[in-house]
Amino acid sequence: MTIDDIKALIASDESRTLELKKSTGELKDGMHAACAFLNTEGGWLIFGVTPKSLKIIGQEITDNTRQEIAQALAGLDPVSDVEVEYIDIPDRPGNTLIAMHFDGWVWGKRPHTFRGCPYYKVESTTKVMPHDMYDERIRAHQPQAFSWEQQLANGVTLADLNEKHIRGCIRLGVEGGRIPASAITAPLEETLAKWKLLSKGQPTNGAVMLFSDNIEEYPQFQLKMARFEGTDKNEFIDNQRVEGSFFDLLDAGMAFFFKHLNLSGKITNHSLGREERLEVPYKALREALINSLCHRQWEKYNLTNSIAIYDDRIEIANPGIFPPQITPISIKDPHESYPYNLKIAEALYKSTFLEGWGSGAKRIMDACREQSLEEPSWRWDGGFIIVTFKRPYREGIKETIEELPLNHRSTTAQPPLNFNPSTVQVKRLILSMNDGYMTMNEIMASVGLKHRTSFRENYFVPALADGAIELMYPGQPNHPKQQYRLTEASKEWKINNLL
Repeated sequence: MTIDDIKALIASDESRTLELKKSTGELKDGMHAACAFLNTEGGWLIFGVTPKSLKIIGQEITDNTRQEIAQALAGLDPVSDVEVEYIDIPDRPGNTLIAMHFDGWVWGKRPHTFRGCPYYKVESTTKVMPHDMYDERIRAHQPQAFSWEQQLANGVTLADLNEKHIRGCIRLGVEGGRIPASAITAPLEETLAKWKLLSKGQPTNGAVMLFSDNIEEYPQFQLKMARFEGTDKNEFIDNQRVEGSFFDLLDAGMAFFFKHLNLSGKITNHSLGREERLEVPYKALREALINSLCHRQWEKYNLTNSIAIYDDRIEIANPGIFPPQITPISIKDPHESYPYNLKIAEALYKSTFLEGWGSGAKRIMDACREQSLEEPSWRWDGGFIIVTFKRPYREGIKETIEELPLNHRSTTAQPPLNFNPSTVQVKRLILSMNDGYMTMNEIMASVGLKHRTSFRENYFVPALADGAIELMYPGQPNHPKQQYRLTEASKEWKINNLL
């Protein structure tokens, strides 16, 4: 670097990538700036220029000066290989400028500290790095050692894990060809250990998030849901907050969609039956909600996932960040998978709840296109990732799943031959029912539930929508002796899944 290079560099004053110091008398402050450069976009640190007047004055360089600079640079951790340049000033004989360039931070690298304290740049100002930012970078550098999901669970034992949920996931994984059939008879601890959901034989936070019935120590395991009147949050029609592990929250969220979104139907070619669908595709909403729960920052105890339904849109939000390789725009393009909670994502992949290779956004968009709807949009507001679906305007349609009479639904038409239940709850209902007609209370008892509203929203209504069950009196839905039985398609599915 020459004196002309220095003049060109300092012409526009200090900035996010340029720090000027009058002399090495300010060496300590200079090292704060150096650390900030290493943690931000990189930049130049120059001694021998007055910051306000930008006058080049230089200073006398001695062996002691060089030793002080070397000792100061040694205070940076990790060590940075920095070339220190000494530049003579032609019109000030004996005086020399000192210039050092520092490379910027790259995602996944360990953040730098100077004598134990991290710094970063905010425009031209050097500041101490906030704890959240530092912890996030440490997590990115050593995800296995610092990730929330792999920490030992607090106050939770193996006995607190829901065996039915675990075995349901194993069965789905076997059906999907993602785990070996031997897992069905293997001890649950063995499978959980293979999924890296145990630490020293005890559940990790990831196991609790997925399967635990004991969530007393996890206040963040919540989902806020609201149906607002109009297009803002001034007034709501329905406001709920549910607690639970992954499957509880997923069930509650999907039931809320069924409760508040319009349901329409059309005559299909197969068996001249009626196919019903939500105004926004069920598959798209479910995929978005699964991603929201899977990839959120669960370590943030004071923040909550949410579903907000307005007259014109649906918003699904979760505390989190986009991976540095992905933006709210590029998420719509083909991309690799960068899961925030790797072990949770792997378990959901093995049990077919989640696909790999970053295909979630594509499948959400494909489902919307199939229904001739506008693609959703993604955004980040500084703390939450939010996916927004626009609701289609359909004049005259005001019904919801709770208000729609049963005789408006398909009760005799059989599902397609490649019938596959849409949720774990529908599969559980099918597997628990016998082949004869059953009352509502008998079906509830067969799946081990006592709360009628929860059963209706999470099991019964989705089973009807799937075409998994049919009515004894299809033309009289409110018949006093009404009962229900499995359809032929669901019976065949049941037989295949009990082999």
